[in-house]
Amino acid sequence: MTTTQSGKINLLGLNRQAMQDFFATLGEKSYRAEQALKWIHFHGIKDIDAMTNFSKSLREKMLTVAEIRPPEIAFESTAPDGTHKWVIKLNDGNCIETVFIPEKTRGTLCVSSQVGCILNCDFCSTGKQGFSRNLESAEIIGQVWIAARSLSENKGTHDHAVTNVVMMGMGEPLLNFDNVVNSMSIMLDDFCYGLSKRRVTLSTAGLVPAMKQLREVSDVALAVSLHAPNDELRNVLVPINKKYPLKELMRVCKDYFKDQPRRYVTMEYVMLAGVNDQPEHAKQLIALLKGVPSKVNLIPFNPFPNTIYKRSDQATIDHFRETLMAANINCITRKTRGQEIDAACGQLVGQVQDRTRRIERLQKRALKQEQTADLQSAS
Repeated sequence: MTTTQSGKINLLGLNRQAMQDFFATLGEKSYRAEQALKWIHFHGIKDIDAMTNFSKSLREKMLTVAEIRPPEIAFESTAPDGTHKWVIKLNDGNCIETVFIPEKTRGTLCVSSQVGCILNCDFCSTGKQGFSRNLESAEIIGQVWIAARSLSENKGTHDHAVTNVVMMGMGEPLLNFDNVVNSMSIMLDDFCYGLSKRRVTLSTAGLVPAMKQLREVSDVALAVSLHAPNDELRNVLVPINKKYPLKELMRVCKDYFKDQPRRYVTMEYVMLAGVNDQPEHAKQLIALLKGVPSKVNLIPFNPFPNTIYKRSDQATIDHFRETLMAANINCITRKTRGQEIDAACGQLVGQVQDRTRRIERLQKRALKQEQTADLQSAS
């Protein structure tokens, strides 16, 4: 159970069962949990005294042991295309990033699950920032709370602009399993945000045992950060592949929605010029996905400082997509949104107190390469 710096229970991070347990400790009926959830998540209140259908004595009891403590907005900006980014400051000084992408028929919120990311995928700016810690439940659902409240205030209505949530922000969600699953249950709860299981998506780099566990406890949509059609290349781009190679990953993907024939796993595939975008890669991908209920999202690479990769040109992306579609693979090219404010896929960095010292190592490596180049040019 999440507690605040004052040692009180943070009601923001409690799902329905935990909220019922909380009220049981106060000697209250279970229906109080549903009322509290609606106040916090639907109405977006952060003051227990604003729960006007609770007696004054109950509110006083609650205030002695609990509070509603969302994370703090450090900075926010909006791109010309309407994409909105919040930089959210946590109690320990770390910062995470959350992005809202508005479209005509939906509004998608990209939510972070960790401060940084431990997996260090080679083409991802987030991974290059290192890793600090997992987010607590209140810090994960707090991002949804902030976005829903902010966007509703701008619209002047309680109708939430957030229709979809994707766990595709900073971090690998399945390495923070319990807090992520708990937070997604709050997103799905009719007394909170009431999102459909098909409108909440968890994206993973392919942690096979945790994927199997997720299938047993949650029915949200699944996306896999694939990015390569063979083990040799994926070992470089997505290093966790060395532990859970493609054969194992595809086996769990094939069976993931076996009892739900109309559902499929989304395969995310970033397009890197000359690296994974050639005709032979498309053919390998077709063979890899044979028999796997899936669709492919092609993601134009979003550059960041000091990366060695470049984005595939549009003609190459189009030809790759057409090759997959000719093999009856459902395939789309994702639009790049929010690049002007570093809010595009793979660009979220936040402010990470890096326990892995990854940034330091990368800086030393870059300095060594620069010194070597200087010596070679001088000789």
